[in-house]
Amino acid sequence: MIILIESSLKIIIMRIKYISIFFLGATTLSYAQQVKDTLKESKIDEVAITGSRNKKRTVVNTPVPIDIIDIKQVSQSTGQVEINQLLQFSAPSFNSNKQSGSDGADAVDPATLRGLGPDQTLLLLNGKRYHQSSLINLFGTKGRGNTGYDMNTIPIGAIKRVEVLRDGASAQYGSDAIAGVINVILNDRNNGFEGNLFTGMNLFKSPGNNDVVSDHKVDGTTFDFSGNLGTKIGSKGGFGNFTVEFINKDYAIRNANPDLYTAPRQRFGDAKAQNIYFFGNIELPLSDGLKFYSRQGFSHRNTKAYAWTRTPDADGNIPEVYPTGFNPIEDTSITDFTFDNGLKFKVADWDVDVYNAFGNNRFTYQIDNTINATLGIKSPTSFNAGGHSLLQNTTGFNAVKQFKVLEGLNVAFGSEFRYEKFNIIKGEEASYAMYDINGNVVTKDTPQNLWVTVPGSDPLRYRPGGSQGFPGYSIDFGKSRNNFAAYVDTELDVTKNWMISIAGRFENYNDFGSTLNGKFATRYAITPQFAFRGSVSTGFRAPSLAQKYYSQQFTNFQGGQLVTIQLASNDSKLASSLGIPQLKQETSVNGSAGFTFNTGKLTATVDGYYIRVKDRIVLTGYFAQADLPAEVQAENPFIDQVQFFSNAIDTKTKGVDLILSYSENIGSGKLTATLAGNYNDMEITKINTSEQLAGKEDIYLSEREKAFILASAPKTKVNLNLNYKLSKFNVNLQMVRFDKVTLIGYDGTEQLYNPKVTTDLSFGYEFCKNLNLTLGSKNLFNRYPTLQTTQVSSGNTESGGIFDPVQMGFAGRQVFARLNFKF
Repeated sequence: MIILIESSLKIIIMRIKYISIFFLGATTLSYAQQVKDTLKESKIDEVAITGSRNKKRTVVNTPVPIDIIDIKQVSQSTGQVEINQLLQFSAPSFNSNKQSGSDGADAVDPATLRGLGPDQTLLLLNGKRYHQSSLINLFGTKGRGNTGYDMNTIPIGAIKRVEVLRDGASAQYGSDAIAGVINVILNDRNNGFEGNLFTGMNLFKSPGNNDVVSDHKVDGTTFDFSGNLGTKIGSKGGFGNFTVEFINKDYAIRNANPDLYTAPRQRFGDAKAQNIYFFGNIELPLSDGLKFYSRQGFSHRNTKAYAWTRTPDADGNIPEVYPTGFNPIEDTSITDFTFDNGLKFKVADWDVDVYNAFGNNRFTYQIDNTINATLGIKSPTSFNAGGHSLLQNTTGFNAVKQFKVLEGLNVAFGSEFRYEKFNIIKGEEASYAMYDINGNVVTKDTPQNLWVTVPGSDPLRYRPGGSQGFPGYSIDFGKSRNNFAAYVDTELDVTKNWMISIAGRFENYNDFGSTLNGKFATRYAITPQFAFRGSVSTGFRAPSLAQKYYSQQFTNFQGGQLVTIQLASNDSKLASSLGIPQLKQETSVNGSAGFTFNTGKLTATVDGYYIRVKDRIVLTGYFAQADLPAEVQAENPFIDQVQFFSNAIDTKTKGVDLILSYSENIGSGKLTATLAGNYNDMEITKINTSEQLAGKEDIYLSEREKAFILASAPKTKVNLNLNYKLSKFNVNLQMVRFDKVTLIGYDGTEQLYNPKVTTDLSFGYEFCKNLNLTLGSKNLFNRYPTLQTTQVSSGNTESGGIFDPVQMGFAGRQVFARLNFKF
């Protein structure tokens, strides 16, 4: 079978030989080539990698699947300027969605691994736990009800490589690692300066019959500058590596053609954003056997995203202020800071690492071009709506030692203490308050005849309070917790061909209790080229502080109608009145099995996986006010619907990752073909309801909510890369096929997004070893998601646009140029 595959790939290579020669080569994006080049250039075979604490273990002999992605190499030949989108089009099992009309998620792309939640993949920075974003994904997004990591707070220019462990690893790394681990490794170059200049723009063209229109034929203009400086510190091998980066991206609006459709939203599309970064990586030997290291990171992102359109006759509009209606702008500001420090030294032949990792994420909202309709013409048109923040501090140590047992025994153990604090930042009063006709804040005791009504309404309707687009936070509070963890991680080479790994981890949280998890993994080399590998493990994820305590009242459009929704905290009276139980940890069982094969020219890896998760935390459906007890209704007269966080579902996910790569010298150049695919099938196996919710299961988790959960990843995703390099010329061709995705509209009808293929093509030329230029195009053939044209008039899509955000993106074709220089 292997011989047949190798022969078939060789025939394919030879048939495209003459076509490829005309393209003059490519900088590789293929998994296998990335790994090979990284092994060659960075000598990664000499260092420990994610998933193993054995310093002698390499990427080619681990018992679990690990991808090594050379970020510098990949970014030079693509039009991606953010790490999330770069991985989205490079790693088949990684999915990240650009959002529109999803409040804070317009500024933070929810990302998933193997179709699980954004908070079920752990992010590390140089092997240390990175802090999560303070944002919690709500309506309009994939991963709703989940918190997660904002990988885009780390600039591409500061990254050397990304290691993706595609296997459950809670027993090794702790909470969140149910789907896997992503480890971002910072640059450690110790000399010279390297800079990148990037410019790109979308060349707008409707996908057909002028269904889609834009403000401009050229939009989404992007500019990116990054500079990375490496320098030696002292004479004992110390170094400092520092990165600054600036990104500016303009709007890319994709509206329904108003001559064809009556869409409820006029400004669907990519938000405007500006990013500023500074990252540092320092290592300094203090004496023989004692080394100090420090990693500093700062990023600031300002995003301007359009909310849903308020029409001239909308209840939330004052025609004297906005005669033609208005489009609120959510002006969000994200300030992110990380500061990790540690010492590495030896104690009785044990390699010890003592460290402290600090991170803080602050997310605030300024709502512009809006109004508080209950204030009438006296209302401001811009409001400070408050925000949220998350602080995390982790102090720990780990120790590693090799023992001469059989062919080698590696023992690692360690401990961590983590402190977390989540804050809600209160907005200005007018951003959240509802005022009466006398200008006083409405409370539950305010007579209804003093509420501000919509003139001429029959039946009588009332003006909504707060800033339209995003009402502000009405409370100012903070909640904190801490946890203690201890682990043991062992690897034994039983023979030269067979190794086994056993790991266990204990964690105790002061707000919900303790958990103990384990993992067993093995690898057996049947021949020098062919090996079997597999693992089984248990995992967990603690409910985040945001999921436990987040509370907000907001407005949302459902089927084109504006409704007021109360997202109630898990410990609230509203939650207990409906029988919503207290949140508890998610638990999982993971299993994987596969093989690796490498002949030099042909590399093949196939890994099957099975993940069962119990008590997944998601957002429930919307309970109408009539579903609440009478006394609770009386205490909350201003809300139409209520929603909660709950351990609502159990899921089962099974799938296969396949990576095939074949390389061949053609003429004076080299061609590499890579096929990388993921098959992922998730099933909701159980709905966890209480006795009090009997008969309301369809509200607790509707078919629509289920569809959003299952649409976190397409069932199949396939990457094909053809790369050819000849002397100073190179070319890169990448095609990605996204399988169909099915969502459900507000009216219960299915929204089918058909399979689509995006094509990226780039050409490069190396003028000298210190200067090269790349020209290319993303989404060359201008593919868009399937248009939901029959449903636009009723506002049936979640985003209110002509389609919803799906994995392939919705901005259309982009052309770009990238200049890389060194000195």
